[in-house]
Amino acid sequence: MIALYREWNARINVVSRKDIDSLYEHHILHSLAIAEYVRRFYPGGFDGAEILDLGTGGGFPGIPLATEFSGAHFTLCDSIGKKIRVAQAVADGLGLQNVSCVNARAETLPGPYDWVVSRAVTSLDAFYPWVKGKFRRSILYLKGGDVNAEISELIRKCRVQPGQIRLWRIDEWLKDEYFAEKFVIEIGKDYLCPPKF
Repeated sequence: MIALYREWNARINVVSRKDIDSLYEHHILHSLAIAEYVRRFYPGGFDGAEILDLGTGGGFPGIPLATEFSGAHFTLCDSIGKKIRVAQAVADGLGLQNVSCVNARAETLPGPYDWVVSRAVTSLDAFYPWVKGKFRRSILYLKGGDVNAEISELIRKCRVQPGQIRLWRIDEWLKDEYFAEKFVIEIGKDYLCPPKF
C-alpha cells in the first residue's frame, strides 16, 4: 500500500509532500483507528455492511478499512476527480474487490448506507447535513484538536441529541504523541449505549 501511494503521490499530490514519509502513522494507522473502534464497540464489526467513505481524497480512511473488513463493501466518494483516480488505482493495485470509487458530491449519492466514515473533511455541523438520511447506523468521523466546540455546534445547528454522540480517544489504543488529541466521533442515528471501556 505504501509503495502504491508513494508512486501515485509523485504524479498527483493527495498526501502533502512533507507528510509522505509519515504515510503509515499519519494516514494508514490513523484510518485504522476506526477499525479498532468498531471491534471494541460492535461485535461482528462491519461484516456484510455497506459503508460510505465521504471525502475520501486518495482513499482515507476507506482503503485501509477495506483491507481489514473484506466482508463489507466500501463506496469511496470524493468531488475531486484526480483524487478519486488515485483511490481507484490504489484499490485496483491492492486487488480490493470490496471497493467502488465514485467522483460525486454527497447530495447526489442514493444511499442509504449502513455506516458513513470520514476523516476531518469539514466541521461536524457542515458534514452532518450532507449525510443526514443516508445512513442506517452511525457516522464514524476522525477528528483532532478541541472537538467540544464542534460537537456543541452540531447539537445546536443540526438538532442532534447529545445521547447520539460518542467520543473515543485514539490514544487509548495508540500511545504515540501524534494521536494525543485525535478522536473517533460516532454520531448515531439513534441514541447510543454508553461506551464499554
